[in-house]
Amino acid sequence: MWPVTDQAVDTDGVKLSGNDRSPAPTDSQFLGRTRELKELRADIERAGLDTLAGRKAPRARVLLIAGKPGSGRTALAEELARQVADSYPDGVLRARLAEPDGTRVPTERTARELLTALELPTPPGADEDELSEALRDALADRRMLLLLDDAADAEQVDALLPDNPDCLAVAVSGGPLTGISDVRPCTLGGLDTKSAVELLERFTGSVRVTVDPRSAEALAEVCQGQPAALTLAGGWLAARPKSAVSDLAKQLHAESDEGTALSRVFRLVYASLPDPAARILRLLALAPGGLVDPQTASALAGCSVGGARATLDDFVALSLLTAVDSPLPQYEVPGCLLPLLRPLAESQDRPAELQLARARMLERTVRLLVSCRAITETDSPLAREKLLGTPGSLRFPNPRAAADWLEIRRPALLAAARLAVADGELDTLARRLMSALVKAMVAHIGTRAAAPDLYGVHRLVLDVAERRNLPRERAAALLNLADLDAQTGRTNDALARYRAALDAGREANDPYATGRATESVGGAHQELGDYDRAADWYGRALAQRLARDEREDAARLYGRIATAHTYAGRYGEAARNWRAAVAGYRKIGDVAAHARALSELARVQEYAGRPEESLRTCQEAVEWARRADDVRLQAALQLRLADTMERLGDPTAAGLHRSAAERLLRDEQDLREDGREDRSELPEDDSDLEHDANAYEIRSASAED
Repeated sequence: MWPVTDQAVDTDGVKLSGNDRSPAPTDSQFLGRTRELKELRADIERAGLDTLAGRKAPRARVLLIAGKPGSGRTALAEELARQVADSYPDGVLRARLAEPDGTRVPTERTARELLTALELPTPPGADEDELSEALRDALADRRMLLLLDDAADAEQVDALLPDNPDCLAVAVSGGPLTGISDVRPCTLGGLDTKSAVELLERFTGSVRVTVDPRSAEALAEVCQGQPAALTLAGGWLAARPKSAVSDLAKQLHAESDEGTALSRVFRLVYASLPDPAARILRLLALAPGGLVDPQTASALAGCSVGGARATLDDFVALSLLTAVDSPLPQYEVPGCLLPLLRPLAESQDRPAELQLARARMLERTVRLLVSCRAITETDSPLAREKLLGTPGSLRFPNPRAAADWLEIRRPALLAAARLAVADGELDTLARRLMSALVKAMVAHIGTRAAAPDLYGVHRLVLDVAERRNLPRERAAALLNLADLDAQTGRTNDALARYRAALDAGREANDPYATGRATESVGGAHQELGDYDRAADWYGRALAQRLARDEREDAARLYGRIATAHTYAGRYGEAARNWRAAVAGYRKIGDVAAHARALSELARVQEYAGRPEESLRTCQEAVEWARRADDVRLQAALQLRLADTMERLGDPTAAGLHRSAAERLLRDEQDLREDGREDRSELPEDDSDLEHDANAYEIRSASAED
């Protein structure tokens, strides 16, 4: 390896920080741009067109910093935000509106990320308009600064602007944002010579610049004052302490005039790399979202994880990468270098080699996700065996470490899923990746908390399933999407997807998908208040379960049919189906479910005006609840008995049953306070457990996963 320095550089700006010490929040290592900063700050105070016309500004003021990648535009925006932060006490929101490759980020995703940063709910499946409106509502009474980096067009910025003149939006773009009124772009050129030389001096030390100031100025001129080009040049000099500044200036003068200043410096730096390091650098163009960690680099290049990390650290020293502030080693490929890396990879590596590198990276990611999930299954012998067979470099020491890795790498993992689907040539790996990602997120985050991300992953699964004509996977994706739609109140959308899943399940001849979809169609109709259709669809699902002798599911479906009839006021039909459910649970020996079914039967009998029957059934339910050791159900039944006794004219017995209910609840509370019943890991209600249990897994993964 080549010599390593201690500096890390933001190559899209001029802000530097040492690896050994982070600057205090009030410190600034920003260089130059005094005139631009003065103009931007003056623009904040400038009266807008609405003010001049005597109207109150309806929206936030927008400042635009325009410049090519590598011109220091992001660093200037960050410095402006630092200087005016005190005027915006509610903080700064940051978002990148374009992928590192220049692809436009959907506004729905950006709004979701901003709402998440505000710790506000983001319903899964919500569209762009709904999320944008939620963001505007959230910012309506706040005084915040929005820093919107890499804006591709005015529509992106406009959709995120708060209807609040107390907020400020600073947009960074490659050019003007035509369509947003009252915006004057601050267009960036190169740094002034003094600042450019000072930037070089931070890499080389003062001596090499002091002894030959003209060469330093000449080098700054060759780099056209572009911060990214200067930091690359500085990294090259820092790695060669015996080289004079004039040596680099001469080499760059000897370069052809083809390309930009940045591309000329980059070619020189790239040519100086050893072949293995040059290959790793080229392959970083394939990193999802431009985010790299040692595992990703190791998989892309087919080298050891330790060797990959050492090389990545060397790239940071050369300003070819930016170290991300993270508890785990993580790096980012500067956006200004990606357009230079891709042509190199395509010209120096054969297409088959690039495809193999992608496949290795996805395979490594799948194995890490499988290990991430398996560490949570401590009670499973199969999971323990799987972990023991996993190489040490892919294992997590404990569930907390796995959860931290999943959270930190979440943007890169989601980007990997999107890229794998967009690739179109690695659909098998893409399906395995998404299956492993869903399982890991459910295991560590939970279905409800991870729902917004899971919704996006299930949509990707659906894209692959439709492209490859895979009805089984299509049914799985549709069921999962419909479940999330149903949870967020989009019942009509859920109903349409459940019906589509039913068709896909029939096409795939998948009885599980067909049964789940049929029952879910009934549930959607019930939610919409169409109880006749709900009972009909539950009946169809029941017929399927009975045909396959699935007794537990059949008993549960009897209860769902009874519930639909109860809502419709058909108490006779409801009681008949609850009796069938009671008989079913009794046959399979499920004592707790038997008690609950008897409880519901007693409720229906009470609704039907038969209190004596309800009393007998309720007493029987109490006995079964006692056998099931279900204290809460016993207490609820005692209260129902008390109400029934009052209706029958026996207040004394009613008081006894109420006292019994209070005693049961008090005893249970005492148990919980004494720590004899630890419920800290249980959800607040049973809905999370029910949803997790019913979640339709993507079953296309290989057996080893």
